[in-house]
Amino acid sequence: MICVDELGPVIPRTFPPAQGWSPDGHRIKAELDYSRGPEKTWVYGGLRVRDGQQVTMTASSRNSVFYQQFLQKLEQANPVGDIYVVTDNLSSHNSLSTRTWLEDHPRIRHVFIPVGACWLNLQEGWWRIFRKAALAGQTFAGPDEITQATRLATAQLNARARPWIWGRPTPPTRHLRRRYMYCL
Repeated sequence: MICVDELGPVIPRTFPPAQGWSPDGHRIKAELDYSRGPEKTWVYGGLRVRDGQQVTMTASSRNSVFYQQFLQKLEQANPVGDIYVVTDNLSSHNSLSTRTWLEDHPRIRHVFIPVGACWLNLQEGWWRIFRKAALAGQTFAGPDEITQATRLATAQLNARARPWIWGRPTPPTRHLRRRYMYCL
């Protein structure tokens, strides 16, 4: 089983980085830019649940063509057996071109999670770890730097990957210690 999702767009900066502090001692905040434009970079990711290995890919757009390229990359990373892809209901995941592409690749099977239930996808927890490793505190000058950061963070996280289990681990059993023993 492989959980798949896309990370929101990562936008390179179009301005010089701000200095850390203003002359009067306040921290300067750089305004975030959420506009649409040709410089966005999308990060696709697939988590192999049984061993925690991740496959990532960056793309300039979030559409069916790049999603199919990502599925091809998943298929190459998992050469044997069936591949169950757990994903959300994004239009590129269920488009006509994607369904046609999937007919030629019978090993890949889609399993869609219910709308509004993202916590069912184990990939979401991995994205939190990935953002911290690859994107936190960084400013990128262009898509190539985003791709390099993605590649590096994926390799580092795959080096210490462990199987993913949904839910919390059971707490250890607490043994009560008897201090006194009464004999009657």
